[in-house]
This record gives sequence, structure tokens and C-alpha cells, in this order.
Amino acid sequence: MVRSLPCLLGSTALFLTAAHPAFAAESDAESRENRDNIVVTGLLQKDNSSATGLPLTLKETPQSVTIIDRDRINAFALTNVNDLLSQTVGINVERVETDRTYFNSRGFDVTNFQVDGTGLPLRWGIQFGDLDTALFERVEAVRGANAIMTGIGNPSATINYVRKRPTKETQAYFALSAGSWDTKRIEADVSGALNTSGTIAARVIFAHEDRDSYLRYNHVNRTVFGGILAWEMTPHLTATVGYTRQDNNADGVLWGALPLTYTNGERIAYPVSASTSADWTYWNVSDRTTFGELAYAADNGWQLRGRFTWNQRKSYAKLLYAYGYPDVDTGEGVGGMTGKYRSPSDQYLGDVYASGPVTLFGRQHELAFGVSHASTDSREYEAFPEYYPAYPSVSQWGWSGAQIAQPEYPDYYRAEKTNDKLTRVYGAIHLSFTDQLKVVAGASAMWLKSTGESYGTDESRKDSAVSPYLGATYEVTPNISLYASYTDIFNPQVEVDANNRKLDPAKGTSIEGGIKSEWFNQRLYVTASLFRAKQKGLAEAAGTFGADGPGKVGDTYYTGVDTTSRGFEIEIAGHVTDNWTLSGGYTGLKIENEDGDPTRTYLPTKSLKLATTYKVPEWNALEVGAQLRWQNRITYADAYVQDYGVVTGDVIVRQNGYTVLDLMAGVNLVEQLRLSVNVRNVTNRKYLGSLMWGQAYYAAPRNVMATLRYQY
Repeated sequence: MVRSLPCLLGSTALFLTAAHPAFAAESDAESRENRDNIVVTGLLQKDNSSATGLPLTLKETPQSVTIIDRDRINAFALTNVNDLLSQTVGINVERVETDRTYFNSRGFDVTNFQVDGTGLPLRWGIQFGDLDTALFERVEAVRGANAIMTGIGNPSATINYVRKRPTKETQAYFALSAGSWDTKRIEADVSGALNTSGTIAARVIFAHEDRDSYLRYNHVNRTVFGGILAWEMTPHLTATVGYTRQDNNADGVLWGALPLTYTNGERIAYPVSASTSADWTYWNVSDRTTFGELAYAADNGWQLRGRFTWNQRKSYAKLLYAYGYPDVDTGEGVGGMTGKYRSPSDQYLGDVYASGPVTLFGRQHELAFGVSHASTDSREYEAFPEYYPAYPSVSQWGWSGAQIAQPEYPDYYRAEKTNDKLTRVYGAIHLSFTDQLKVVAGASAMWLKSTGESYGTDESRKDSAVSPYLGATYEVTPNISLYASYTDIFNPQVEVDANNRKLDPAKGTSIEGGIKSEWFNQRLYVTASLFRAKQKGLAEAAGTFGADGPGKVGDTYYTGVDTTSRGFEIEIAGHVTDNWTLSGGYTGLKIENEDGDPTRTYLPTKSLKLATTYKVPEWNALEVGAQLRWQNRITYADAYVQDYGVVTGDVIVRQNGYTVLDLMAGVNLVEQLRLSVNVRNVTNRKYLGSLMWGQAYYAAPRNVMATLRYQY
């Protein structure tokens, strides 16, 4: 079930804890206690402190927050974050390639991805491969600008993956899944105390998935492991260490996607399985993370936490990219570029923060402040063959599956070596002026420094800024509150221009306001919001680097444009009855350039997401459910097809609006043993996953997954 952030997690996540505190996962005892106290959605939790010790209710949170929790993940078999975020209100997933995915919200790219509230925005703008959800208890989305929490005032959203933590009570589950395209998955999760007093607890998580695909040649083999140890050194001091690893190995991958038109602008009617890849391509990504955390909770409500995280990513790829357009008569004209790539990177993140109550003018308020530092070292090694191959007729590779032969590659050479450092100092206070009026004020000061070289271009830069935040809530009745918030936008960008130089930071402002309400004895949450964000110099795709260009072959270069996004959101989450849950929301927006004309037209401007489940406890805990996703028409103005001299003017590529429906059902076979079945895309809707780059591939047709789960 979609859950918006528990009262505290919502408010703190946004502005009070800045780096990771608001989103930090609870300790084992706190986690279990909080879970029991959350009513339905996690949104409605009252007066219950998370790890930050800031007891703020949802109605005191001047921003939009949504959670997809473990119950929803299990019910709808959301085993990777791409599928999960596709079902998250206000988040759009751009499936531009099989192993490189982008995300956006409110018209802008999401670049802030965190784990337990910690992350370097410049590192996580793209998801490489499929990130498995086995390691996470829930996924939180805070929409809108959030400079205090991240240091980067991007007005899209922040996505935070909250890790599972050790529990004092012994618990475990084992799951076996099988489904379409020879999908096989095994998942295990064991947690409990290691000593009789329960002061030392551990959790071990494992998942392995192996599957083919509806796309030709594509195959994924993914293994996930996680181990976390928590030691309650004293009643006030807890130390936690952990290690996680994911190896996502994919063959037959898409780098780029399908050319969508012939040289005359006519749309090509591919089958869903069409691919420009070959069985010798691959993209293997290994992510390893080690973290340590020390948390102190004083009797007076103050908390202090320090955390250090080291993340190492290794990527090995052999890729094939199709460019050009086929002739409508011969089907020929598409060229191929191929290369081998090795891309290691190391990321170091550390932060320390404190939070707790203060008394001013006879009333109690909450204060949080801290400092964080992050550094990323990235390298890129590549190798190209002596010649680039040409594709045969589109009828041969698009329908019959003909492949390009694998060429010979020389040794690697180093094309890029860069370092990014981000240092922040932040602070915020939650002021309780009256029982009805609450105000949050704060700021984050950040210093960004980049050094190194990329494809012969000096990548050095220095940026600094102070981003203020101001928000307020007013309780009109015990059930209804009004809210508003404002923040500056200072958004350093990793995108490069046609000369392969990083664009200047986008700057602007973001405002949001709305109404929040709780119904049925605080079991159902309904909210409506208005938002507007203006950014100057925002990266907009302008082309791709060719073989003789200053950047990586096939990569996109950008130009800075002034962009305004405005719109509204409506969201609902909670229980209609004891056994009936309902969640979802509608987003409507306009995205305009400096002249007031529509821009970024490849993004949907209207979207609806709904999910519901119904339980019949007396029928062996039967549960049935459905989730629905709809978006309106999107378009892409293709200017490059004019180069072939057949058409004049841009060719407009369209993906009409579509609806995707998923169904699920689950029942206990015997006590502790449960069978569930999920059917995705029940109506077998055919649609393109994205028009972001002007190339695209089709989304998955109807498919089925069955899971047998044993839990104790």
C-alpha cells in the first residue's frame, strides 16, 4: 500500500534533518514500535519519534510525501525500484534503455537518490541496471525542492531507500517465485538477537533473480546480499555496521533504442520484441556499500548521530548503439557504433547531526543542525574497434532478429578521471507559535568542487550557495490543516554542453501550498497541493556526440534553458474499512520555456495512479488487489530526420495516452505458507517506455509471476 511519510519522517525528511537524519531508519526496537503505531499508511502516525527525536505530525509538514512500504512491495511483487517508482504518485520513470533509467517529477529530472537519507546528488542521477528492493524496508518520495535535506535545491523530488534493520525478536521469511520469460527468483531474510539480553542483533538478506525477456537477446542475472549488525552498547548509545552488495549482470542490452521513423517521417511499426542489440552485448554493474553508524539518545530528548558510508561501483560493458533512420523502400540506412567500457567509481560520505527540543517564550520547539561531506572519484576506460558496422535492412533486424557480428576491440585507454566534493552545513528549527500555527525555518550552505578531465576536457569547477527554506502549517480544524513552503533553487548539473563542459548550476525558486486532511479517525489521509518552480539554465537535451566529438560516443549533450513548471496534485492514502485500503493520486502540470511555450513535451503532464487491496481474513487470509497507472499523450519533435533530405520541418513522434492495469491475489495455503499471483499489464497494452531521447523501445506486455512465501 502506498504510504505517505509518517508524521515525523515527513516533516523531518524535508527540512529538519537535512542530510539523512529525517530519513534515517529506526533502530530495531524503535522500528518495530513505530510500525505497530502507524495507522494504515505511515502518514497518520502521531506523536511518535523516529531516530531524529522530532515528534512532528503530518499536518506540520509543508510538503508532499509518499511512501511505498514493504506490504505494498510484497503484495504487488515490486522487486526492483523501476517498477516501484512507476507506481509512486508524482514520479515518472523514463525507461530510455534496458540498463540506464531516468526519473522525473513535477517536470524536472530527479537527481537526489539516497540510502537511509545519505547520498551525493551528482552521483545518482541515473539508475544503472535494476536496483533490487530486497534490502529495503520502504521507499520514501518527498516531492518538491528540498535544499535543506540534500543541499541541492532540485524542485523535482528526493527518493530515499530505507534499509531493513536488525530486530530483537527472531523473524524470517523465504520466498520462491517463477513467472513469464523463464523468470526465477529466490529471496530470504533472517533477523534476530545474537545474545540473550538482545543488545546485539543481526539481519542477513539474500536475493537472486534470473530471467529472460520479451526483448530479443536480453537476459538478467542479479544477486543481492546484505548483512547488518547492531550493538546497543548502553541504553543510550547504539553502534551499527553493515555491508550490502548487488551484482546486476545483463546480456543483450539496449544502448540507445529503436529508431522510430523512416527517413520520410513515417512511423515504423515494430513488434514489441524488437531490439537493436545483439547477444554479445552486456552491461554488468556491481555495487558494494559498507557503512557504520553511531547514535546517542539523551534522556532530555536530544539525539546525536554520526554516519560514514563507502560505496564502490564497478561497471563493465560492451555496448552497441544504433543511429540514423532506415529508408522506407530498402529498410537500410541505420548505422552502428560499439565500444567496450570499464567504469569504476568510489564514493565516500560522512555526516554528523544533532536534533532535539528547545524551550523559547514558554513553548517547546524542535531544533536540528549538522555538517556533511561527500566525495566521488570516477574513472572511465574504453576501447573501440577499427570500424563501425552497419545494420542490415530493418525488416531483418527489427522483425527477423538478424544480428551484427561482434568486432575485435583493442586494449582500454582512460578517457575520464574526475572527482566531485560536496560539503554542507545545515540547520533548521520547527517553531510552535501557537497550537495551530507551526513554522519551519532553516538553511543549507554548500560548497561544491569538481576536478579532473573527461575526454580531453577540463572538468574543474567551484560553486557555493546558501539555500533558505521557509514553511508554515495552520490547523483549521482537528482534521484539516493548510500549509505553504518556499525555497531557493541552486541545482549543480552533471550534464555537459556541446563542448563537453559541465553546464552552470540551474537557479530559481520553488513554492508549494495546499491542504491536508485526516478522516475516519485518522485512518484515511487526503491532500491537495499547488506548486510552481522556476529554473534558469536548466539542462535540455540538444544532441548526441558522434565519433569525432569531444565527448563519449552516443552520449547526450545539453543546452541550458529557462523553464517553469506549475501544477497541482491530489493524493489519498489509508483504510476505507478495516480490510479495504486505497491509495493513489492525480498530477496535472504545465512545463513552459521562457517564451511561455510548452517544453519537455516528452514528459506526461497528466497522470493518475491508484492502488487498492481488499482482505477477507476468514477465507485463509485472502487478499485481492489492483493497481492502475494512466498518463496522457506525450510527443517528441525529431529534427535530425531532416538531414536525410526527404522531409522538411520537425517530425512529431507521438505516444498516445495509455492505461496499464495490474492485478494480484494471495491466500494462505497453510499457516505461515502463502501463495500469491501477480498479473502485470492485464490488457496487454502496447506502448513506448519513453520519448526522452527520440529513440524508444516497447514496455513489457502481459506477464505473470507466482510467489510461494514461508514466514515465521
